[in-house]
Amino acid sequence: MSAVADHRAGSTGRVVVLVLPEVNLLDLAGPVQVFDAATHLGGGYHVEHVADDDQVTTAHGVRLAGLGPLPEVGAGDLVLVPGPRLRTAPRDGAYVSGSVVGWLRAALRAGARLASVCTGAVALGEAGLLDGRRCTTHWSLIEAMRARYPAAKVQDAVLYVHDGQISTSAGVSAGIDLALSLVERDHGPALTAAVARELVVYLRRDGSGEQISQFLRHRTHLDSAVHRVQDHLAENVDAAHTLTELAEVANLSPRGLSRAFTAATGITPLEYRQRLRLERAVSLLRGTSLPIDAVAARCGFREERHFRRLFKARYGMPPSAFRHDTA
Repeated sequence: MSAVADHRAGSTGRVVVLVLPEVNLLDLAGPVQVFDAATHLGGGYHVEHVADDDQVTTAHGVRLAGLGPLPEVGAGDLVLVPGPRLRTAPRDGAYVSGSVVGWLRAALRAGARLASVCTGAVALGEAGLLDGRRCTTHWSLIEAMRARYPAAKVQDAVLYVHDGQISTSAGVSAGIDLALSLVERDHGPALTAAVARELVVYLRRDGSGEQISQFLRHRTHLDSAVHRVQDHLAENVDAAHTLTELAEVANLSPRGLSRAFTAATGITPLEYRQRLRLERAVSLLRGTSLPIDAVAARCGFREERHFRRLFKARYGMPPSAFRHDTA
């Protein structure tokens, strides 16, 4: 089974958006637009908006009505928490209601994935779900988060962080980056790149890695045959490809593909494949607890020693340096 298929198996396609009082409109609309675009491009997401009450007033005075009640969620569902405008001091000693806290805790226990946008991280923090986890939020809230949730491993200078079932993002537009990252986990880089192009945004990594993915870095050309090969490689990153097989995808001779691919991208097809595999490995090392040999296998490397050698040559450090504890 491919790595892309493995990601799909963990997602139901259901996205439950928790709309908090005084929610920031861009925190809500940006990620939802990503999942909507992914659905129209074949992603199969089903978005529903829920809240403590059936109507919520946003931070900008827009009243949202007809919101569903807090539903039961299960394994593979995604709970999305857009950020609210925060007051200097929380009401009644807490930033979110007790019913929201209980619901979020139950969602995590049931196996749902939880993702917060910007200040939405406080909802997860109030529920104690960030304890022992790496997380992030809007830059202006970093120190306050560290003080209020001392057991959380609050990161700065990153766009988003995945830690097990929980993902968090930095301010405002970083919610779009987070949503794109979640789509990539579910459906792979080809669909994600299509969504990014549809929304006219860049596909970025977190602040501790490269800002533009290898998939997009070499996509600015107009050669449709080379695009087909790039899509094929990204969708089958763990497969063994020969130049002859790739040439068939492009409807070119092997020599013709080599010439066209190098002219369009500046690198060979097999070098491009290797960069995709190593980038996927970084994502798995940071976002999962898979052992290094399993990461190597999922990225198409048949020998762990070979993988380690290529990884160190590419990033200047061993795979273990990219491993985070996922307590």
